[in-house]
Amino acid sequence: MSKISFPVIAIAGGLLAFGCSSPDTRKADLEELTNYYPQYPLDTAKHGADSTELIMTNFAGPDIVPSPAALAVSPNGNVFVGVDMMGSLGKEPGKGAIVRLVDSNNDGELDSHTEFVKVDNPRGIIAVRDQVFVLHTQFSEATGKAEGMNLVVYEDKDDDGVADGPAKMLIEGISSPESIRSRGTDHSTNGIRMGIDGWIYIAVGDFGFPDAVDRDGTHMTMLGGGIVRVRPDGTEMEEYIHGTRNIYDVAIDPFMNIYTRGNTNDGGGWNIRFIHYTQSGEYGYPNFFKNFTEETIPALVDLGGGSGTGSYFMDDDRWPAKYNHVPMMADWGRSHLYIHRVTMDGAGFTQQDEEFIKLPQISDLDVDGSGRMFLAAWNGAGYFGSPEKGYVVRVVPKDWTYEAFPDLNTSTVEELTALLKAHNSVSRFHAQRELLARFPNEAGAAALSVATDKTLTLEVRVAGIYTYAQATCESGNGELVKLSQEEKVREFALRALADRKTCLQGVPLDPFIEGVTDPNDRVKSAAIVALGRIGNPEAAEELLKVSVPTSFKQPEKGTEGPHATPNSAIILPHVAVKSLVKLHAVDAAVEAIGTENSKIALWTLRYMHDPKAVDGLIKAYGDTDDMELKAEILGTLSRLYKKEAPYDGSWWWGTRPDTHGPYYKAITWESSDKIKDFLVGERNAQDDPTKRQFFAELNERNRMEIEEFGEEQSNLVIQETEVDLEKIKNKKGQVGATSIEDVMIAVQDLKGDPIKGKALFTSQGCVACHSVEKGQPLKGPFMGQIGSIMNRSQITESILKPNASISQGFASVLISTNDDKSYMGFVTAETANEVVLQDITGTATKLDKATIKTRKVMETSMMPPGLVNSLSYEELASLITYLQQQK
Repeated sequence: MSKISFPVIAIAGGLLAFGCSSPDTRKADLEELTNYYPQYPLDTAKHGADSTELIMTNFAGPDIVPSPAALAVSPNGNVFVGVDMMGSLGKEPGKGAIVRLVDSNNDGELDSHTEFVKVDNPRGIIAVRDQVFVLHTQFSEATGKAEGMNLVVYEDKDDDGVADGPAKMLIEGISSPESIRSRGTDHSTNGIRMGIDGWIYIAVGDFGFPDAVDRDGTHMTMLGGGIVRVRPDGTEMEEYIHGTRNIYDVAIDPFMNIYTRGNTNDGGGWNIRFIHYTQSGEYGYPNFFKNFTEETIPALVDLGGGSGTGSYFMDDDRWPAKYNHVPMMADWGRSHLYIHRVTMDGAGFTQQDEEFIKLPQISDLDVDGSGRMFLAAWNGAGYFGSPEKGYVVRVVPKDWTYEAFPDLNTSTVEELTALLKAHNSVSRFHAQRELLARFPNEAGAAALSVATDKTLTLEVRVAGIYTYAQATCESGNGELVKLSQEEKVREFALRALADRKTCLQGVPLDPFIEGVTDPNDRVKSAAIVALGRIGNPEAAEELLKVSVPTSFKQPEKGTEGPHATPNSAIILPHVAVKSLVKLHAVDAAVEAIGTENSKIALWTLRYMHDPKAVDGLIKAYGDTDDMELKAEILGTLSRLYKKEAPYDGSWWWGTRPDTHGPYYKAITWESSDKIKDFLVGERNAQDDPTKRQFFAELNERNRMEIEEFGEEQSNLVIQETEVDLEKIKNKKGQVGATSIEDVMIAVQDLKGDPIKGKALFTSQGCVACHSVEKGQPLKGPFMGQIGSIMNRSQITESILKPNASISQGFASVLISTNDDKSYMGFVTAETANEVVLQDITGTATKLDKATIKTRKVMETSMMPPGLVNSLSYEELASLITYLQQQK
């Protein structure tokens, strides 16, 4: 930390602009930020014509980097590859490592490699200076079982490509050990990336974690998925956003916008969604994204079938403008790297996606300081990894020429400051890290000179602002307040001021209060989030003035809410509610009931399980004659009747969770009886069928289970489809009489008739376990999008060898009950209390979880081999063609 200090007068002087009563002359200066994100077709008058051809070359094969799950590149081009031959479903330790690849003469060919360190399930890597941060699964040496996932850091001070010694623990237990033991790492915690703000952002899968602990002893629990962040020294761990399903990585742009291509985030149809994140936001999976979408920030688009993996934000002017300043998202299922062209929309974005680079089962990507991109291909290594599959490629633009990256170890302050002004994010980031590490007493002044230079590009100035904030902590707040008076950088100065809770000493409230009414929605968002972080309850009055749009309305009963349609208007009230909850503004929210701020107050009170909130709501109900307001108060009280049970990590909701909401494992609390008595009393006050129906619907919507309102029916639906699969698989035809390899060759070039294939889909028993139409009850893996997820060869192999590639979420499950009965099948629906298991004949059984003695995931597919044995090559080709057309 820098020893630079600023006199109190500097802060006071910076506040004068916020304390005067002169007319509001603020404006939204967004032109440069808006133009940063280019749309295509490009305006060549602005960007110039450029070549868009890329050159891809092989860099390392499976003999060196089999099953590459993750990679990271140091600024000088050394590639660190996470080899994971355990895959997503394997459970045997000792099959992972990080391998360092070196192109010493920079000719594009691998010259040497070393095993940097042995480590299981490496799922996230960052290479900075002489440190390599790694997110991986930890196994017990004594038992061989998973103990959870840890974020650690290794050092290599002699630069020999081998870690100097044991890792230093940064976060321990950042994924549920019970889930990893029973299933594998497929929904565990995954990618990591460090932003220009100096935080490491961690993509948490929906295993969540019951008790993660960082280096300063902070404990955290997360039910489900989201993004967690931590400082590079392993301190100040905190939740960034919540409510994702199985994100694999994060992309971060120079302005600290964060994006992911969520892995099967939609749930019901196994779709993926592209999401832009606003700090503190709730994204809804699984409790809110169906029936409570008004309470979430929606994704930008539903992309259909696929499986999002690695991600990166390209910011490098040596790349063609067409491919620059865009999030790039790898999709393992579709074997493509995608570009998402984002356009600013208030405090959020809209997007347009397009295919970019085709690579078989792409898993990750990164770029070095010279502009070289490296990509990892899983290439059919399966769900358990393979020593014979996978590779890494290098990609550069056609007209690219190698530029040596400076030796940061010998760079001066002046040289590093110049590099902080580079036209690529990699150089700026690594210059920042070196400045802060080697020149802590000089970094603040150097960074401030960049932050305040109005001749520099906005992304460079933002890098200066965040570098300055890290160098000075609370002693630099006065200069950040001054920067917050400039329209163009106000958003970033306010974010930096409140970015670290350990640096909040002396941060004034006024700039943020002013920010709530700024003409720039991005400034408003930054200010609102910051007020929740600062924690001063005086901010509640201003936060309650944030207006709620008409789009804040619950979905119609029986419909699924719009969880993948951009809605920038909801962002500001959403984060205002989050900040009010952090301030625990119960009194202010209760006082606002019935005023013009009533909607946001009642929205806030939905999350306040406090007796004062209950008492205030009941009193407000009695004080008003407004029937619409009375109904809203009753809805809020109904929501507060139960709350989410503490998460202990002993369970996971599976791949088919109960999506009813608003809680997954609901329990009553100290004010539940008071709420029940009041609601029942109101319901019984008069014999009115309309009122009885109203309370019955509240009972169902909020899962109160109050008997007086009517018995709630389980929402788990059993689908019966009886099929004699033994009879089908015992028939012999061309397929059954031929080796699998020969069948694969024969079928690959046969066109097939999709109409015949559709009929075979029923006659061969596929219909017992699979649906193809949206809206049909989901049983086994959904086939309505299989053609967008798997190619022809993969579909063929999955039919002929079902055990070789078990669809994630559909491995066989063996359940034994307390009455010594056994059930085998795959889970088609699950709540906190019940599970529906469907066997291979299509028979479904609903089981009470309290009666389950053991539950074991099998390593074999429910689909028996031989179901297509009776078919000719032409018939099998027809079935495959039919499935291939399902997109």
